[in-house]
Amino acid sequence: MLTAELALALGAAATREVAGVHPRVLVIRDTRESGPMLEAALAGGIASAGGDVLLGGVVPTPAAPLLIDRFGFDLAAVISASHNPFADNGIKFFGADGFKLSDASELAIEQRLEAVAQTGTPDRIGAISQLHGTTEDYLRALHERFAGLSLAGIDVVLDCANGSTYRAAPEIFRRLGATVAVLADSPDGRNINDGCGSTHMDGVIAAIRDGGHDVGFAFDGDGDRLLAVDRDGVVVDGDELVALATLHLRAQDRLQGGGVVVTVMTNFGFHTAMQAAGVQVATTAVGDRYVLEELRERGWSLGGEQSGHIIDMGFVASGDGIASALLTLEALGGRDLAERDAMDKLPQKLVNVRVADRDAAMASDELSAATASESAALEGRGRVLVRPSGTEQLVRVMVEAPTAEETDAVCARLVAIVEAHAAH
Repeated sequence: MLTAELALALGAAATREVAGVHPRVLVIRDTRESGPMLEAALAGGIASAGGDVLLGGVVPTPAAPLLIDRFGFDLAAVISASHNPFADNGIKFFGADGFKLSDASELAIEQRLEAVAQTGTPDRIGAISQLHGTTEDYLRALHERFAGLSLAGIDVVLDCANGSTYRAAPEIFRRLGATVAVLADSPDGRNINDGCGSTHMDGVIAAIRDGGHDVGFAFDGDGDRLLAVDRDGVVVDGDELVALATLHLRAQDRLQGGGVVVTVMTNFGFHTAMQAAGVQVATTAVGDRYVLEELRERGWSLGGEQSGHIIDMGFVASGDGIASALLTLEALGGRDLAERDAMDKLPQKLVNVRVADRDAAMASDELSAATASESAALEGRGRVLVRPSGTEQLVRVMVEAPTAEETDAVCARLVAIVEAHAAH
């Protein structure tokens, strides 16, 4: 659990890891009840290590790298737990290059934590001050990127998850000419992600069906991902949004490197569509950090996850829900989202099987043989993915096939094998 004491120590440790005597550090946060407390503690730790702190207030996570670039910060800290409930919170750091800190840098900060209490006071205690206008700076960057996009005549529903997009998202859509209806834009510290946002789509779906709006977008608590809903109330996930963006950017000769990065969870239909379009696809483990690492290594610009993290390096080196929503509308070029045709999704089924020991279950020869057999039978038509959870004693069985009936049947056979070994 992230406490004020830990935030204080993290602030000091992270600051001492930065080169330079008095680094300038940006701190922003989402709308959680614990945000102001942790902000104060983190700032105190930074200042105690000689860093000068600029408090940017509530602003979406992707604003951090944009503000680093604009003001030349040495470090930025975002206090947020993304799509989690209000009681959770966390801190993620961005370096002076605008990228999240590497595993090696994070490990170095952790190692410094133990020595923080024994470290002497620096020659100068850092200053703590407010950085005003961060929302406007973020809006300016969005407006500059999408200056040629007119949303006149488009009726949009936005679910801001009572999180950090609650001011910026409606404002940029209105500035670009859209008619905007807003849900979950009254944060009280405890209602962030509470039955709203990209993990709870019922509100947007109902608003679309009841209000006759053209399109809906739902963000998560810190604004780094989104899902969409078309005029028929159908949820459009990250796979389809990335497919739209890929073909659009390539047509405009803005798809750097000519490829796109996705994760192992991405629908087989995406791969089929990209192969037909002649677009190279690189696949990573689940997690936006892995997508970003692959983009940097290959020098490509676009990647994303089914869950709605979409990274367009042409704008910012982070998932950005608002920018991704605008990119979607730009890619549609005036067409309706319900008429999207970038890919055909295959039926997909995912079952999480609870086991006593996920590693032992995955080591089953019977499961390995069955997975190989089912994969061979679906080759060129679909796929099978059986993998352990990274945080829980679960084995995740995911199947995609041309029909829902075949998908269900293959999944059921594999789940039965995992369940047979669940207690072993």
